[in-house]
Amino acid sequence: MIVDLRSDTVTKPTKGMHEAMMNAEVGDDVFGEDPSVKALEKKCASMLGMDAAIFCPSGTMTNQIGIKILTQPYDEVICYKGSHIYKYEGGGVAGNSLASVRLLEGNRGRLSVEEIAANINNIQDAHQPISSVVSLENTVVREAGSYYYLKDIASISAFARSKGLKIHLDGARFFNALTETGDHAIDYGNYFDSISICLSKGLGAPVGSVLVCKKELETKARRMRKVFGGGMRQAGFLAAAGIYALNNHIKRLNEDHIRAAELGKSLGSVSWVKSLMPIDTNMVIFSVIDHISPEQLLSKLAEHDIKAIKFGAQEIRMVTHLDFDDSMLEKAVNVFKKLSF
Repeated sequence: MIVDLRSDTVTKPTKGMHEAMMNAEVGDDVFGEDPSVKALEKKCASMLGMDAAIFCPSGTMTNQIGIKILTQPYDEVICYKGSHIYKYEGGGVAGNSLASVRLLEGNRGRLSVEEIAANINNIQDAHQPISSVVSLENTVVREAGSYYYLKDIASISAFARSKGLKIHLDGARFFNALTETGDHAIDYGNYFDSISICLSKGLGAPVGSVLVCKKELETKARRMRKVFGGGMRQAGFLAAAGIYALNNHIKRLNEDHIRAAELGKSLGSVSWVKSLMPIDTNMVIFSVIDHISPEQLLSKLAEHDIKAIKFGAQEIRMVTHLDFDDSMLEKAVNVFKKLSF
């Protein structure tokens, strides 16, 4: 039995999802003629209380389109210093949008009104880029899946808009956050100009993310999708998987969170773990003791068919998901107990 905890992107389509894909009605989406893509986009816009949605191959693309349509060259994006748009998208904010970034500390990646206020540039000062966008991440990948409550987002949004700033959400694991907060997805559309949600992480679809945005941004967003090479043809086979995921896999996310907590409980009791981040959703990030390296631990885990990834100088990340069940959890916990250095 292989236990793959590298990411929640490693899942395979379930039987029901596979059937939905094979039975999908398709057309040429670049011509706007794929009914399944249209249905997915309509569903996502409706779920998040916004006007429009654009289906894309990846979350990086939806984030990059979101930043692009909200900025002008030489603007500045305010974000957490470990945010995905900055650390894990190949320098796309600089390359695609010709924008700089103002990197904030945050509280486990979560920004506050006070911190944002202290980092807005003086628009009259020609030496500084123009602060134009606040980008939030929910959940925060670098901080073991920490999340925002909607009341805090509402305060940030109101302040940002009072200062003339646009606001983008990288919601790659958006529904993991809602699983914990109990907030409603439809309310989010009140507070953002653009929202990226990923279908291929916790929701278990094989491919795809959706950018949800205001109606006046849709044409520009579709143009940028074309420019970035994201125009797909008979993409309805993929869109059908996304629709199935939204209909069937949101409610089960709590199972992933419970298993992540159990992994953390086990890791917290072994001698080779130095520290463990709080576990809020489906991510477990821990540091190994000083005299061993992450590579050494990963090698030992691999001998038992357990996969994880290095996530820092001394850090390792594990992520629970649709294809990680209780028998795999039991195996992982037993292996952790046996390992020694």
